[in-house]
Amino acid sequence: MSAGLVAAILAFSAPAFAQDGGGTAAPAQAPAAPPLASVLPPNAPPTFADLAEKQLDAVVFISTTQAPPQGGPQAGPRGPELPGFPPGSPFEEFFREFRDRQRGQPQQQQAPRPTAALGSGFIIDPAGFVVTNSHVVSEASEISVTLHDGTKLPAKLVGVDGPTDLAVLKVDSKKPLVAAPWGDSEALRVGDWVVAIGNPFGLGGSVTAGILSARQRDIQQGPYDDYLQTDASINRGNSGGPLYNLNGEVIGINTAIYSPTGGSVGIGFAIPSSIARPVIEQLRDHGQVRRGWLGVQVQSVTPDIAESLGMQEPAGALVTSVSPEGPAGKGGVRQGDVITRFNGESIEQMRELPRVVAATKIGSAVPLELVREGRAETLTVTVGELEPQEQVALSGSSGAPRPETTIDSKQVLGLTLSQLTPGLRDSFSINPDVEGVVVTEVGDASAASERGIEAGDVIVEAGQEPVKTPEDLNRLVDDARSQGRKTVLMLLSRDGDLRYVPMPIEDRKG
Repeated sequence: MSAGLVAAILAFSAPAFAQDGGGTAAPAQAPAAPPLASVLPPNAPPTFADLAEKQLDAVVFISTTQAPPQGGPQAGPRGPELPGFPPGSPFEEFFREFRDRQRGQPQQQQAPRPTAALGSGFIIDPAGFVVTNSHVVSEASEISVTLHDGTKLPAKLVGVDGPTDLAVLKVDSKKPLVAAPWGDSEALRVGDWVVAIGNPFGLGGSVTAGILSARQRDIQQGPYDDYLQTDASINRGNSGGPLYNLNGEVIGINTAIYSPTGGSVGIGFAIPSSIARPVIEQLRDHGQVRRGWLGVQVQSVTPDIAESLGMQEPAGALVTSVSPEGPAGKGGVRQGDVITRFNGESIEQMRELPRVVAATKIGSAVPLELVREGRAETLTVTVGELEPQEQVALSGSSGAPRPETTIDSKQVLGLTLSQLTPGLRDSFSINPDVEGVVVTEVGDASAASERGIEAGDVIVEAGQEPVKTPEDLNRLVDDARSQGRKTVLMLLSRDGDLRYVPMPIEDRKG
């Protein structure tokens, strides 16, 4: 037992004293406990028991087995056998860590063992369809679903969708199955009660309650992040389990936690039903997901970028590149456009666009609203189908660039710039089709360094006009300054990728 824990116990065990009239110590009178109604939040349900009783049978415990790694026996320490605690329980984890810390154990060859994973899921159809997270069942050689009454059934993987971390399983049961109903996550408000049911640490049928803490969380897990955040206790093993509203409807699928320790700290994340349900229906019916495709790369509109573009508010998705043969290219979208609405839905943040496009019916012609050179325009694009593509990493420069014998350079905004020459293309591994001026040096304390500009970056545009020489950039900076702009928007190319960078305009050039 740690000293901190002992101190906490002793602090709560020590009696409180008050001075009586004669100065002697006497036990203080303990205050009466407040009635239960006074400590509950206003309008709080007195119990979640009815909801739990109805929905526990719809929640399942999922266990998987993964084949052992190939390559024969591996050397490793042999520790004492673990006591017979439930798989995934905190006691099993404790004793495993205790064993792993032992020193001086003899080393011996051991055959690789299959690995196991634990998670949660819920039944969405009495025919035996079960939803969980794809990371729970990924690379599994065997999948088992255990019902609340202990019945264990083999499961077949129907389909997985990596971008949303969702999977659908199928089981065959001789007894009727209870399915959980879907709810509307969009109708949920921050502060509303939610209930999670799952299998944390292998302890199946665990019910926890909390509130919806926040919406639209982007936790950098995928292109369609739009998570619900809750303080209902979610731990390892809860992955894939349902998050309910007070009507007993699934409004989220518990997927991730934020935790420095690995345990619940009151920050859990769930996939909203508004995103999960259409994906799951496609997986159940077709085994895969078809998504809409626009054919653009976009980035966020920051306040600096908005000011550079003459926009009143930093909103929308800034187009950094357009596939000429894609739906956007054929529809007239250009590099530098800011998409503000798509198919009638407002695009306030860049990350909303991929999600809205993906959910749009393939082949449909939809309106697309944008801002181009300060003017609002409306185009019509026909949504294509997103095809799985392998990302090929482009090789960049290795080590310091080889300097040329003579480089005609110029200082602008703390950047040392030069026109592109064959030698500089070779030194910085710049693609032949990239045009502009190359950054050969960045001032250590400059604004350019703070914004991540590096030697080897190519400035393609400034103020949405092409840059072919350092003098072009100098002129465009002067133009922006004369117009009262605080920044100039530069389009940079690095390793074939384009991005916009707003650069502050200093009082003096160089």
